[in-house]
Amino acid sequence: MSSASQPENPPVPPAFRVERSSVHGNGVFAQRDIAPGERIVEYGGREITWDEAQLRAEVQGGPHNHTFFFSLANGNVIDGGDHGNEARYINHSCEPNCEAIEEEDGRIFIYALYDIRQDEELSYSYPLIYEGRHTPAIKRAFACRCGAANCSGTMLAPKPRKRRPKAVTPDAPAVPAEYGPALAAVQSPQPAAPG
Repeated sequence: MSSASQPENPPVPPAFRVERSSVHGNGVFAQRDIAPGERIVEYGGREITWDEAQLRAEVQGGPHNHTFFFSLANGNVIDGGDHGNEARYINHSCEPNCEAIEEEDGRIFIYALYDIRQDEELSYSYPLIYEGRHTPAIKRAFACRCGAANCSGTMLAPKPRKRRPKAVTPDAPAVPAEYGPALAAVQSPQPAAPG
């Protein structure tokens, strides 16, 4: 049988398209049905240090550029605004249908959590780490507009609370060190990509 007579597999249509979103700016929408666990797209961009990311945000007028930053386990950041791709337009949601996973090689891919129907907007949760004060202006700048029933109202991750050590009174029993207050886990900045 010649190769000319073998049926060809029809091309798979692209999984997504970018268009205006009712959530915020641009959004990414399913071009076809997407199955749970399907790898949809890599989060593209240039890998830079966190210090460079902070400088870039400052030069661009504030923390808003943080929304294209995606931190990596190695402490660096992918800047989706620098040689990035359409993945940077995936909006945040408090009820996401996708998740971002860092692979062993340091690349970030977006995977479907559930069945996603054609024309449904893709979203994932990206609690942004903002180290400055969470002033009302900053909270407004990072307001969540996802419309989910459980919407937190913000894309910002809660700031870790600092616990003060309890005062030791003379009659209080000593607390062994292994039962002392736990240190707050350090969170790395998460992806963000409102359009």
